[in-house]
Amino acid sequence: MRGLVIKNTGSWYQVKTEDGRFIECKIKGNFRLKGIRSTNPVAVGDYVHIIINQEGTAFINEIEERRNYIIRRSSNLSKQSHILAANLDQCMLIVTVNYPETSTTFIDRFLASAEAYRVPAKIIFNKTDIYNEDELHYLDALVNLYESIGYPCYKISALQGEGIQQVREALQEKVTLFSGHSGVGKSTLINTILPEAEVRTAAISSYHKKGMHTTTFSEMFPVDGNGYIIDTPGIKGFGTFDMEDEEIGHYFPEIFNASAHCKYNNCTHRHEPGCAVRKAIEEHYISESRYTSYLSMLEDKEEGKYRAAY
Repeated sequence: MRGLVIKNTGSWYQVKTEDGRFIECKIKGNFRLKGIRSTNPVAVGDYVHIIINQEGTAFINEIEERRNYIIRRSSNLSKQSHILAANLDQCMLIVTVNYPETSTTFIDRFLASAEAYRVPAKIIFNKTDIYNEDELHYLDALVNLYESIGYPCYKISALQGEGIQQVREALQEKVTLFSGHSGVGKSTLINTILPEAEVRTAAISSYHKKGMHTTTFSEMFPVDGNGYIIDTPGIKGFGTFDMEDEEIGHYFPEIFNASAHCKYNNCTHRHEPGCAVRKAIEEHYISESRYTSYLSMLEDKEEGKYRAAY
């Protein structure tokens, strides 16, 4: 029997079958032996085949080939990956310029991973209702930066309901991953879009200005217009996975475009003469923050280590 994985609660997966039933499933043991270097071989958004047993639960015995997925390095097991979601039409990264702060390095690593796995990305800037004038100017600068690269941006207040209609329209007929740090208002946004979802929220820690985890598992919610939202636990750090050194620049569109004019085909854009990327940075066609993010990913690969970007 075929079905769609709509929730992952650790060792159990909830599967919606083609006839509309919701069945709790486990993975058959041999999945662990197929060389899938992941902490979760089955992800929300996967289409699977199941075998129902007498107790009314089932085993997942086949995963259909994925159209795409978003993956990150597991911070506890650095040689393994963690699949955030599969078979996506787009991902939306929810960020805040403060309360808590989302760094541009974190944003850029997420966007690079979306590029690597061919998932269109959009950025939602939340909590516009609580920023001071300087923070609003910084937010506008970030919107100008990322929209100039080609990433659609939304400025919203999930708590006040401002800017939500644009987000709703962008969700129609699409499977959308919501991701971001804990505390950026991801659950509040989902509750605003889908009041019936009743996703649990928590207050920000005033001492650290960090979010507290409220979503402990991934789950898929249907939205109006034949779409789905996939909610995932808040991410503290984003470690990239399975990128070759020479590929990293490909996942920064403006760096990739400028690199076509570099003197050397294997230019790393750090010290080579005739580097068109460094010239573009000097002339302010490429932002310093994006270049810094690119260098940090390159350095991580060369040192062969995991370094989370906060």
